[in-house]
Amino acid sequence: MSDKHFYSRKSPRAQFAQYDDGDYFVTICTQDMAHYFGYISYGEMHLNELGEHCCQQFEELSLHYPYATVVLYVVMPNHVHAILRIASDETMRRTQRAMLGIVVGGLKREVKLFAKRHCIQFGWHNRYHDHIIRGALDGNRIVDYIRTNVERWDKDCYNPERI
Repeated sequence: MSDKHFYSRKSPRAQFAQYDDGDYFVTICTQDMAHYFGYISYGEMHLNELGEHCCQQFEELSLHYPYATVVLYVVMPNHVHAILRIASDETMRRTQRAMLGIVVGGLKREVKLFAKRHCIQFGWHNRYHDHIIRGALDGNRIVDYIRTNVERWDKDCYNPERI
C-alpha cells in the first residue's frame, strides 16, 4: 500500500465534534470475534485469566492515564464495552479524540502483551467503535445497555450463536 493511499483513508471519527471534556461509549472487539475472555453460562460471565486481566486494566486505567476515568465497563466473551470520561489536560496538546485513542490503544496493548507473556492465543480487531454520549438520556440508555449486556447475551449482535 502506498503512503498516499494510507494517509487519504477516511477516518471513522466524527468530524463535527469539538471533543471538549466528554464521555464516550467504546466497544472493542476481539479478532474474528473469538471468545478469548471467557464464556457466559446461565446469565453469568465466567472470566478466564485473560478476561480477568482485561478487567484489571480497566480498573487501573486512571493510574496510567490520569485524564481518563472508567465510568462503567463490561468484559464479554469476545468484546468489551466501556464508558470512558476524558478530561482536558492542559499539559497535553492533543484533542480529546486523540487522548481517547491513546487510552484505548494502551488498554489493547496491555492485554495483548499479557497474552503474549502467558502464551495465550489472542488478537484484537484493528479498530474500535466509539460514540460521543450526548446528554443524560443517551448516557442512561448506554449505562442500561452495559449493565444488562451479559443477561442479553442470547440476543446480542456480537454473539455468533444468538437466537
